[in-house]
Amino acid sequence: MYSAPITEENDERETTKSQFFYPWQVEGFYLEPQEAIAFLTSLPLAVDRPENSWMGGDLRFWSQVARWSLDLLSRGKFVPTLSQQSNDINNCVIARWRSLLDSAIDSSRLAKFAQAMPAVCCFYQNTTIIGAHGCAPLQIKFPSSPQELILEFLNDTIDVQVRAIAQQNAQNNSFPTVPSPLKEWLQSLAAVDAKIIADPAQLERLEAMVKAWTAPIQYQLEGRSLFRTCFQLSPPTEGKNNWSLSYYLQAVDTPEFIVDAATIWQHPVANLEYCDAEGGSRSDQRTISQPQETLLRGLGLASRLYSLIAPSLEQPFPQSCSLNPLQAYEFIKSVVWRFEDSGLGVILPSSLEREGWANRLGLKISATTPKKSDRLGLQSLLNFKWELAIGGQTLSKAEFDRLVKLNSPLVEINGEWVELRPQDIKTAQAFFTARKDNLNLSLEDALRLSTGDTQTIEKLPVVSFEASGALQELMTALTDNQAIAPLATPEGFRGELRPYQARGAGWLSFLERWGLGACLADDMGLGKTIQFIAFLLNLKQQKALEKPTLLVCPTSVLGNWEREVRKFAPQLKVLMYHGDKRPKGKTFEQTVTGKDLVITSYALMHRDLKTHQSVSWQGIVLDEAQNIKNSEAKQSQAVRQLEAQFRFALTGTPVENRLQELWSILDFINPGYLGQKQFFQRRFAIPIEKYGDAASLKTLRSLVQPFILRRLKSDRSIIQDLPEKQEMTEFCGLSPEQAKLYEQLVETSLAEIDAADGIQRRGMILALLVKLKQLCNHPGQFLKETTLKEPQRSGKLIRLQEMLEEAISEGDRALIFTQFAEWGKLLKPHLEQKLGREIFFLYGSTSKKQREEMIDRFQHDPQGPPVMILSLKAGGTGLNLTRANHVFHFDRWWNPAVENQATDRVFRIGQTRNVQVHKFVCTGTLEEKINDMIESKKALAEQVVGAGENWLTDLDTDQLRQLLVLERNAVIEENED
Repeated sequence: MYSAPITEENDERETTKSQFFYPWQVEGFYLEPQEAIAFLTSLPLAVDRPENSWMGGDLRFWSQVARWSLDLLSRGKFVPTLSQQSNDINNCVIARWRSLLDSAIDSSRLAKFAQAMPAVCCFYQNTTIIGAHGCAPLQIKFPSSPQELILEFLNDTIDVQVRAIAQQNAQNNSFPTVPSPLKEWLQSLAAVDAKIIADPAQLERLEAMVKAWTAPIQYQLEGRSLFRTCFQLSPPTEGKNNWSLSYYLQAVDTPEFIVDAATIWQHPVANLEYCDAEGGSRSDQRTISQPQETLLRGLGLASRLYSLIAPSLEQPFPQSCSLNPLQAYEFIKSVVWRFEDSGLGVILPSSLEREGWANRLGLKISATTPKKSDRLGLQSLLNFKWELAIGGQTLSKAEFDRLVKLNSPLVEINGEWVELRPQDIKTAQAFFTARKDNLNLSLEDALRLSTGDTQTIEKLPVVSFEASGALQELMTALTDNQAIAPLATPEGFRGELRPYQARGAGWLSFLERWGLGACLADDMGLGKTIQFIAFLLNLKQQKALEKPTLLVCPTSVLGNWEREVRKFAPQLKVLMYHGDKRPKGKTFEQTVTGKDLVITSYALMHRDLKTHQSVSWQGIVLDEAQNIKNSEAKQSQAVRQLEAQFRFALTGTPVENRLQELWSILDFINPGYLGQKQFFQRRFAIPIEKYGDAASLKTLRSLVQPFILRRLKSDRSIIQDLPEKQEMTEFCGLSPEQAKLYEQLVETSLAEIDAADGIQRRGMILALLVKLKQLCNHPGQFLKETTLKEPQRSGKLIRLQEMLEEAISEGDRALIFTQFAEWGKLLKPHLEQKLGREIFFLYGSTSKKQREEMIDRFQHDPQGPPVMILSLKAGGTGLNLTRANHVFHFDRWWNPAVENQATDRVFRIGQTRNVQVHKFVCTGTLEEKINDMIESKKALAEQVVGAGENWLTDLDTDQLRQLLVLERNAVIEENED
């Protein structure tokens, strides 16, 4: 709905002026109920994932209601009805199935759905036509309330589904002995055509019969009361054996407010004023309408659900009934849920209301670490003792035997009543008989128990777990990583660890000491690389780095890793295992001897698996660990086959939102911890992703939280540690195709340049620079292709895609600057296809109107394109794009002033987030060498800054060759054997 706009010539608002609705037409798709239910229930529940951000609030809402209809269907919550078709002259009656919301739970759910319904789900109609100037007030007709809309939706979807099920059993729908028109009604309930045409008198009698049959539930549906009948189960008094089931009226909105049956019978009034506490204030008093009728109606319903109540109703003023222990147990196990599902209240002793295994007969475990344990792992065995326990109370063998002799499913222990299941008794007796004094408890078992995950030992549930000593310290640290001491900056580390980075490095060190795997999942740009380097350098300084560590990363960041390690920790001895000349077999074993870190790519893991298995690794670290999200992929299987003392995963994607990716990464760092893939699918993935099971989600989070450390750029503790603008250089290798073209272009051009002079020579050098930049971007741009083919042809493009996927998954937005409009035209459709999102491209030929629309949508539309490509000249000045917090300089201008001016489109007044600037450079090329000059602040850099690229034209041919020649070790050689 939109209000009428204020006219431009009237700046002052008149507060007395009447307000009215303005019409807004919305187009939509019409779906039959069967199509709607199939579509809506197939939509993902994990709406917080970026890939599901296309779903609007109304679509998500109806998806949830559709799932509720399936729940009602599975519980048999539907009834057949008859209704007269409006404006029908043929006395046509419709047979329909309708939803039955007769329980307090479903009534509450309906109210919550109605309250949460997005406004766009409610449609409105105007009954008058708006005037020519749009100023005439509209008469708005509200055709239905949110509750009515939801009920109609439920009725339509349940009707079509029940009919579909009935039609599958068409042979049972003939009803040969049933008289008319009952026969026609029953057949219409299973037919596609729901109409019943019969004699009006017969239809009238049938309608009366159906109404009488459904009268009890009609009262529940239409006559909602503020009070309901309630039953309180009380344990035996001293010296007695039987339990008492007492009758009450209970306030629906305040379950603590109850009125006993004796009081109800003593006050035969239409409206009972009652206060549930002596001396209570007037505000505690309630008015109960028709109290005796309400109580009797509930007692009648309860007697049909539980026949043992019926004899007490023969008394003139029933107040309670008596149950023996077995009957009381049956009431708790089999009747309570039926009462509650039918809208009746139930009050049990608090000790019998505990959920899960807290009230079961089981084992209490007390554990600690072995005294002589330098290093543990998930499978390390712990020292522990067990005791039998129930209801929070420990039991000796004699106490257990005494309870068994009572031969009662409900027993009292220290004033509390608990359930003693026959099967648990048999299991415990078998446990004692076997004298399980040699049971094993691993660290993995203890971690599961500490998170509340249900576990059994010899078929007995573990109902209580206590850790002491070092084990308790471990459990505390795992549940609260703030308790872990930050890592002091290692000696010789060339850099400064920000406080959160010191905490991250300390967290890695802590888990490594315990032999546990870790997943560092910080947001992109928070420095996962530097945290791992600090950890590894500290390990070496502590003389604990005895064997090499293997780091596996995407090919696109191989060069970045080597540079970062040499920059921050030059003491670490690094081997780059890459390229067609990489050592293999015995040569590899000899080469890695004495090395601290070996860096390789995912592409080589499967191909060179035997080579990697020939070395004893201290650790295996996966960077961009989302690369093993497909556990069946060859590279995922290969990394799992390597043995090491510790395993780490580094990733910037929110793995907790992708359950299969979560399992794959956790199974790598801590094998077997989340069970086999099929078990994980049944236990967690299906309940959470298909049914939105909150309990399973809570359990899973508790299990994985100790091993995943994820900090966001938006965290308060992180923001204060970060600079307002972070500038990072992304080094990307050339593909073999790029390298070949680069070398050919340089050699051919240098020969021509050597033979030229003057202005011609200068022009040839500048033209060569443009071609080399285009080639470093992508061979397709250099070769004037109209579309981009495989992204593997460009190291820069591979890295850009990886970083954009990560940024978008975090909800960020990005600008990509390029000097070349033709490259932007190639890049836009390619990224749209790869990312599945609309991408904007703003360049010199963009009209003013298009330009303004792009900027407005990028800045203000939550569902707008997350990425905008801009040509440096068209988008470098005069724009305000503060919605973005990532800036990518895909190709370089080599003039920091120009690049900073472009970056300032984002980093300016109005920016509320930290900005990350990514400058792309191809290793081994002209780009890297000029970048090194600028970074090293040599005298030549001043020429670069001041003159752009013109200084290159003054170099002689030998100097130019030295600057342009390609270093082959920087080339991506993944296709070489």
